[in-house]
Amino acid sequence: MRQAFASVRMKLDPLVCACRMARQTAHLMVGLQDYDAYAAHVRTTHPDIEPMDRATFYRQATDRRYGGGPGSAFRCC
Repeated sequence: MRQAFASVRMKLDPLVCACRMARQTAHLMVGLQDYDAYAAHVRTTHPDIEPMDRATFYRQATDRRYGGGPGSAFRCC
């Protein structure tokens, strides 16, 4: 039974990988930022800095994209 599960898992791994890549590509195409990639980058490149939490990261990404925050005017483009 365990060997059969391992065989199925090996066949699904490329499919899962392709789905993750397609999801990431779609998010980048519409301007959604990838928190997991950001957190991994900060942990490896800047080990002395704690990464932002998920909510703060998305708020900052939304403000950067659409304008926002105190004192800034709304912009659509």
